[in-house]
Amino acid sequence: MELIEEIDLRKKEISTDGYPMSIGEIISLYKEGALDVHPEFQRFFRWTILQKTKLIESILLGIPIPPIFVSQRKNGVWDVVDGQQRLSTILEFVGVLRNEDKQVLPASTLVKTKYLPSLEDVKWENSANEEKEFSQDLKFIFKREKIDFKIVKRESDENVKFELFQRLNTLGSKLSDQEVRNCILVMINPDFYRWLIDIAKYPSFIEVTSLAERLIDEQFNVELILRFLILRELDLNEIKSTQDLGEFITDKMIQMSSDKKLDLNEEEKIFKRTFDILQFTLGSNSFKRYNTVKQKFEGSFILSAFEAIGIALGRNIKFWNDINLTEDLKEKIEDNVKGIWANPDYQARSGSGVNVTRRVPSIIPLGQEVMKP
Repeated sequence: MELIEEIDLRKKEISTDGYPMSIGEIISLYKEGALDVHPEFQRFFRWTILQKTKLIESILLGIPIPPIFVSQRKNGVWDVVDGQQRLSTILEFVGVLRNEDKQVLPASTLVKTKYLPSLEDVKWENSANEEKEFSQDLKFIFKREKIDFKIVKRESDENVKFELFQRLNTLGSKLSDQEVRNCILVMINPDFYRWLIDIAKYPSFIEVTSLAERLIDEQFNVELILRFLILRELDLNEIKSTQDLGEFITDKMIQMSSDKKLDLNEEEKIFKRTFDILQFTLGSNSFKRYNTVKQKFEGSFILSAFEAIGIALGRNIKFWNDINLTEDLKEKIEDNVKGIWANPDYQARSGSGVNVTRRVPSIIPLGQEVMKP
């Protein structure tokens, strides 16, 4: 197929429209339930009150702000694909933004800015101090200001909005790959998203991964669970043809979360059994490097170890179902894991310069041979 044919084919899958909407109209759509800003997203966005105030300032001064991208559902409701923080800031300021429990959040109080220092302590409504409340004239002006909307129509391919969300990830505070995936999950299957967040709190998993707070804040712990779920059953030859593992994980996550046959209860049992075994046998050393010279585990979490030990154990879990965890078994597993670190094939495939398409299909089978009772 020639390039022009590919372009024509893909363009047929996307139907778009666009027009400006007043802030008053936006508020009405939100209150009517016709505009979904996904309150779950708020945990991923980290705008400060100064950033929020600067958005309100920009609107008041007529400074253009980026368009809002929405995707139209089959029932007509608009899913906000890009612009969550901008819309949430506006809705919070006027006192109508609701959280995940449908409760109205406290309206924000602005701070002074370089161009409008008088915004200090100003609120949309302020019965305690009318001098620090938006006047009726200002409210009219603010509600009449318009924001451009770009709309992906409902007849477009269903996956377009997820691709769009990834490409438009230019929010005030850059999101990690997994934070973007979490946002996509909220749009596809919020129950699956909540399940992932819940099992990420499993004590054995927390102990054996021993991740730094920064990585947890960036939702890397959730990414590890996704990697476990995907790679545990995957034909590893699929990895060899991918150019971007992050995109591969996202695509597989979308497939998995849309699979009505997926048994989350069974997946959870396997996940917990795997990390219970690791907690008993290796504990917080599970994914740390073993220094063969010093004869001790040291350092912090290493992803290749998670693949060769954690995911490999998960792929072998059928061998562990009726096994009692004993001290002898603990010693055996620890010796086997130490052997992985001394294995020349593992050393050759797990270095920082090794492409993931070569690493994963090699070290997981190596680990599977080792991680048996």
